[in-house]
Amino acid sequence: MSIFETMSKLSLRVGLLPLAFVLLFACAACGLKADRRSIPAEVESAVGGVGEDIAAERYEKVYSEASDLWRQDATLEQSVATFKTLREKLGRVESRVLQSATEQTNSSGPLTGRVYILTYRTKFQNGEGMETFTLVERKGQWLLARYLVTSTALK
Repeated sequence: MSIFETMSKLSLRVGLLPLAFVLLFACAACGLKADRRSIPAEVESAVGGVGEDIAAERYEKVYSEASDLWRQDATLEQSVATFKTLREKLGRVESRVLQSATEQTNSSGPLTGRVYILTYRTKFQNGEGMETFTLVERKGQWLLARYLVTSTALK
């Protein structure tokens, strides 16, 4: 095989690479839309309510309405201190974009039963990060079990 044939095949492969990335991105975007449609309205409402309570600094309400798992993992004082630290370092939430939504049904472990884990790419006043809300279904209601924020602005 001559060098010209090799170069021709290589340029064809390099030319197809951007097209492959565009198709991969388009497929991923379709997958995100499907995730959004599959989230029950009750789960979206629960996340919205928790988000509003955090924004309004109603930390005691978030704690009292959370699942038993939340209260087993942290005291009211620890929860309030964590929320205040997040507010001081990151500021208010300006926007959230859903990145993933996962539904699980667990037969054992701390997250027993139906669980939704929703991860958002979040823009805060003082930086960007990822927010993860873990909700468990208890007696027909969706309750906050865990809340995690990761951001380089927290360092």
